[in-house]
Amino acid sequence: MKKVLLIFLVAVISLSALAQTSSQHLTFKGVPIDGTLNQFVANMKAKGFTGAVNKDGTAVLEGDFAGYKDCYVLVSTLKNKDLVSTIGVLFPECPNWNTLEGNYLKLKEMLTTKYGEPAEVVEEFQHPRSADDDNSKLHELKMDRCVYNTLWKTDKGNLVLKLVTGDYNSCHVLLGYYDKINGLEVEAAAMDDL
Repeated sequence: MKKVLLIFLVAVISLSALAQTSSQHLTFKGVPIDGTLNQFVANMKAKGFTGAVNKDGTAVLEGDFAGYKDCYVLVSTLKNKDLVSTIGVLFPECPNWNTLEGNYLKLKEMLTTKYGEPAEVVEEFQHPRSADDDNSKLHELKMDRCVYNTLWKTDKGNLVLKLVTGDYNSCHVLLGYYDKINGLEVEAAAMDDL
């Protein structure tokens, strides 16, 4: 009986330690941003994403995220340190400023509800007078004269929401997740290169 009790106690302590480790990481779709690239991709595929791991230490996945269909998710690691630390979500292309800004503001509100008030917010045009209608606002973004960035800092890592231009001057909202623990490990591995 003592042996069974001891085994049970060891199992509970092991599970407790595992739970503490995973709870120290930032999560993406409820999955800790941790483990190898292949492990993380398998977890995302179980959540309905499709895609593959590339040879360069990244994976490009596609799926639904935060109520938006057909988002691209980039999961990255360093080749010499197969540890997931950074996730980027590229939301679908927005053909006009109204939709783009609306998506950004909706996501900003949702993230603020979940993570609290942002640490930094920059939402401005380099030349505000030249951004007086929807078309000119999109033009300013495409010319890299518009900054819409919101940063949340948490104990587990940071999140950044921003407006970006992609291929063929497409306009998107981008959300980045940066896990603190694994980010430091990846940075330490990179420092070895210097």
